[in-house]
Amino acid sequence: MIFFRPQEHCDDFDLVRRNVAWGEPMSLRRPRAALAMTPDLPEPLFGADYAERFAPAVELLGPLEDVAPEQWEQIEVLIGCWGAPELDADLLARMPRLRGIVYAAGSVRGIMTSEAYERGVRISSGADANAVPVAEFTLAAILLAGKRAFAIDEEYRRTQQYRPESTAHERWGNFGTRVGIISASRIGRRVIELLAPFDVEVLVWDPTLQHDIDGATRVGLDELLSTSDVVSLHAPSLPETRGMLGERELALLPDGATLINTARGALIDQDALVRELNARRIHAVIDVTEPDVLPVGHPLFSAPNLTLTPHIAGSQGSELRRLGDAAFDELQRFARGEMFRHDVSEPQFALLA
Repeated sequence: MIFFRPQEHCDDFDLVRRNVAWGEPMSLRRPRAALAMTPDLPEPLFGADYAERFAPAVELLGPLEDVAPEQWEQIEVLIGCWGAPELDADLLARMPRLRGIVYAAGSVRGIMTSEAYERGVRISSGADANAVPVAEFTLAAILLAGKRAFAIDEEYRRTQQYRPESTAHERWGNFGTRVGIISASRIGRRVIELLAPFDVEVLVWDPTLQHDIDGATRVGLDELLSTSDVVSLHAPSLPETRGMLGERELALLPDGATLINTARGALIDQDALVRELNARRIHAVIDVTEPDVLPVGHPLFSAPNLTLTPHIAGSQGSELRRLGDAAFDELQRFARGEMFRHDVSEPQFALLA
């Protein structure tokens, strides 16, 4: 067991640490940390001076792949992001002192394991910070879909006819648009909040929801699909949600409706989606696919009525600094011996996307 307590008259990040199990004397030092991410990420996340920035909080041993094998047993906290390894039993055995992971990205699935939880390792996720750009992307897609911008763009370029037929659709414009949100997840709720200033009607379906949400009306999934002008998908990818929007569900969408997916590609039956798109009955804005990296020649690349982006809704470019700042705050909390603000418990882990 590790006990942390601040020392009187010392810097906030200095620690007095007593390790009963390891038999170390009480001493003043910083936790030892290693980076667990692809080599191109530390600077975009934390800045070019990241080593200097970390110095008051932790003793940075370097990137995990560069840390000498004999030093692995000294690592107490990993600073992770995309490219971090899974914490399986073999890796945990090499890091007996590991007690925390600060993950500067969204879902920790593929990183955290039951073995790590059993060892008492805690993990912090940047999912709240990463939800911001995903919700912003979704809001933009919803408003453009309501304005029928995607359909008009495609038809205008194809026919070169000013104000093509798409502008004559009975539902053109965002006043009174009905938006269906599938899953009141972190991002789903954020999208509902962002829609509040607009003159749209918001429906939400989530089988786990126990109470009403401000700004949205709870309905059944079939009602949401069959009555919404725009449907945005925000459910986690679990065995029970895989293919949740199949041929039957997609057929419920009204003619001219737009389906938006910034969650996970596996939630939609892609073959059924391609058939609907080829029939030019609905439109879609798809940021995530199954697999995530589509093979060359995949039918989605040539499907009409589709805006296809390569998983860019989450933090990209300058948005990485938001993730880095959130992770740095968590690292400071770890160094002070405090609980993570964005801790992912084992029960929460079971429901992650």
